[in-house]
Amino acid sequence: MQVNPKNKHEKSGGFIFEKCLPLCAISPSAVLIHRELFAELGMFDESLPACEDYDLWLRICSRYPVLYVKEKLLRKYGGHEDQLSKQHWGMDRFRIVALHRLLNEDALNESQKTAAKEMLITKCKILISGAEKRGNEELLEQIRSILVVYQN
Repeated sequence: MQVNPKNKHEKSGGFIFEKCLPLCAISPSAVLIHRELFAELGMFDESLPACEDYDLWLRICSRYPVLYVKEKLLRKYGGHEDQLSKQHWGMDRFRIVALHRLLNEDALNESQKTAAKEMLITKCKILISGAEKRGNEELLEQIRSILVVYQN
């Protein structure tokens, strides 16, 4: 069965850093990449329980354009119980970590910094709202400590 992706999952090429900020915009199974990029920017961050691909694509897309081939060349299967996205609640927790680290690396231009900060703040506020509803004080403290750095 073919499933049509939602608009938020629409793929594109070029300088797509800003399009990568809300969620992972590149499918790892559909990528051909030069080895030199890994040497320059690093590999997947294995310390992240999930969203390690989001982190990598942000690092790459902040510096380089992406070539997008519209022709369907692979078949992707989803919805499996062993997917990381099904194993972890609050995936934005890991995206916040990736954004926070990227902003601290000082590798972004001013426009990218602004967009990344805005997305980080948005994601923090959403996560704080959920943590307040669930009484998760540990998460509240952690996210508030990150948020205070970026709110002026």
